[in-house]
Amino acid sequence: MSEPVRDPAPVTVIGGGLAGAEAACLLGRHGAAVTLIEMRPHKLTPAHRTGALAELVCSNSLKSLAADSASGLLKAEMEALGSVTMRAARATAVPAGSALAVDREAFSAFVTREVVSWPSVRLRREEAQSIPPEGMVIVATGPLTSEALAAEIAALAGSDALFFYDAIAPIVVADSINLGVAFRASRYGKGGDDYINCPLSAEEYERFLDELLAARRTPPREFEEPVYYEGCLPIETMAERGRETLSHGPMKPVGLTDPRTGRRPHAVVQLRQDDAAGSLFNMVGFQTRLAWPEQERVFRLIPGLERAEFARLGSMHRNTFIRSPGLLAPDLSLRARPGLFFAGQITGVEGYLESAAMGILAGLNALMRLRHRRTLVPPPETVMGALVAYITNPDHTDFQPMNANFGILPPPPDPVKKSLKKPAQIARAEAGRREFAAAAERALAESLVPR
Repeated sequence: MSEPVRDPAPVTVIGGGLAGAEAACLLGRHGAAVTLIEMRPHKLTPAHRTGALAELVCSNSLKSLAADSASGLLKAEMEALGSVTMRAARATAVPAGSALAVDREAFSAFVTREVVSWPSVRLRREEAQSIPPEGMVIVATGPLTSEALAAEIAALAGSDALFFYDAIAPIVVADSINLGVAFRASRYGKGGDDYINCPLSAEEYERFLDELLAARRTPPREFEEPVYYEGCLPIETMAERGRETLSHGPMKPVGLTDPRTGRRPHAVVQLRQDDAAGSLFNMVGFQTRLAWPEQERVFRLIPGLERAEFARLGSMHRNTFIRSPGLLAPDLSLRARPGLFFAGQITGVEGYLESAAMGILAGLNALMRLRHRRTLVPPPETVMGALVAYITNPDHTDFQPMNANFGILPPPPDPVKKSLKKPAQIARAEAGRREFAAAAERALAESLVPR
């Protein structure tokens, strides 16, 4: 009988959140030796309360179960790869309509039991203050990475490639913008028609301002108390400085002419293309602390955005993440050190599922590299693949974290009616999921063949 594969050294996984737990479970399930380092409960973050792995610190919702939603597609992709997050969620689900919500404590307990159940996984409860200089390593420390490790990551990746505070402007799905009102142009015609501009009259501007100032805001938690930079103020903070601050700042109309009137508007909201396909547009200068329902209500008062569909809403919060484009290869390894992988929110994905999905991929590719196999990258037509493509695209110069949404999926290769675009994307995502799951299954089976 053949002897099983004996790996030369363990894989070190730093961080016991969703991503780290997924990576450790995948590696353990396939016989790889793993050392999972988690500093809790000996050292808690300002948000965590327990020492359980995969503790959910914000919402207990894992978003929609609908098969025709981006979140639903991502769930199916993760389940096809044996996700512990999805097994735990199914086992600990609580009533939440069409969403998948969980009992937090039961969910974390399930994941913790699963991780330590694998004989080859060793859980070490201590703070990792440095990254091992050699061997296979996965860094999955999340948005509240400790100061010591953050300094180590900054030294490795470059201090200008590590962000400690996240200022995010909303992103709008291009198809939902009313181009009968909004128009394409750059200021003074410089740069062609690169921007989509939403013009406001003086009356529309005053109404928008009133609602913006009155809108409910999300208060920062104590450890998130922001130190704002003048160049990155929340839109509502700028508005508080005077009635015309916005019209002389991010909503400055200078150099633009509304083709409907032939005149310069009183104010304008500019939307900048956010992806290569031109399916997503960023609201320039609109980083905000408004509560999410308020953002949808207030920002739909902007002419041209009356029926806007938001792929991502704005926020400002503590979030340690690296500038993944240019640093990470599509298999989530550091380009300068192929044996070092990053996973979870530190890569620049937003959300529980998105973080866990990156943990699965990092664990899979660490195993492939450990056993001298080719690493695997999901097709860009899948939600997981689209997220990877987004965070590792070296052409991304204005990088901000992203969650799962249809806007990041590539459009169908052949032009289709708007009503058929989403069904076509779903069909391609499902085909890509089956293709990648089969490829991963073959690669994992081959990795067990003795060398």
